[in-house]
Amino acid sequence: MCRLFGFRSVIPSQMHRSLIAADNALARQSDRHPDGWGVAYFVDGAPHVTKSPAHALSDALFHRVSGVVSSQTVLAHVRKATQGTLNVLNCHPFQYGRWVFAHNGDVPGFVDQHRALLLSHVDPRLRRYVLGETDSEVVFFLLLSHLLATGPLAAPRTAEDVMRASRVTVAQVHALIPQPEGKANLLTFIVTDGTTLVAHHGGKELYYSTYKTRCADRETCRSLSPSCEAASAPGAQINHLVISSEILHGENQWTPLNYGDMVGIDAEMRLVFASGAPRADGSAPSTTCS
Repeated sequence: MCRLFGFRSVIPSQMHRSLIAADNALARQSDRHPDGWGVAYFVDGAPHVTKSPAHALSDALFHRVSGVVSSQTVLAHVRKATQGTLNVLNCHPFQYGRWVFAHNGDVPGFVDQHRALLLSHVDPRLRRYVLGETDSEVVFFLLLSHLLATGPLAAPRTAEDVMRASRVTVAQVHALIPQPEGKANLLTFIVTDGTTLVAHHGGKELYYSTYKTRCADRETCRSLSPSCEAASAPGAQINHLVISSEILHGENQWTPLNYGDMVGIDAEMRLVFASGAPRADGSAPSTTCS
């Protein structure tokens, strides 16, 4: 399996601590997930994606990107391959237009049995852009297909829009590829267009943070608000949302997601939460927001 990290912030933030310096930073996790890495960050609304099939901890490029990049939206991934060979096309995050996506999980039997079936449900306008061999990339394009069905992919989307498309996508994969007892489709992922960001717990652990015990920059940060150092209810405006496969040691206070939960943020930095596993029709059982 793989590890995920993402954030959305009101101010550009550097990634070095979370990806390199922390005790259990993403680079250190790559000792157990050595099959490639990728980092996506947004500049003036456009995603920039750097990927490599190399081991992140020993890759000078990973250290260089992680050390110099500062952005309001970042999505990073280290890979432990379950589907597809070790090459750059199979590394996450995957990108189409403004959208980027990273997945932690597995659709058992995908390469040998299910790829053609899932790919047939990707919108024909998008299908040609599936370049790799992984289940993750096809799931991404399934999600984009459901977003495209409701309007252009370049159009602004709310967190609720992306959550609905995610629910339908997850339900579709489960319906098309039911697994025998003892196996499961694992569909934990993060997706963002640089302004809206949504994370889904689909069977692999995921945590989120919206505040710190005490911000190290509180004396100098012009964007400091009460939400930076105290929990916020869904619907509130916050200054940052951090998503991680593992709790990262430091000031951030972490909350675990449960199976089927989603957490997200939109262009207005409004916190949105949806709880519970998807229904058979893919609709969300509950979404809490304002």
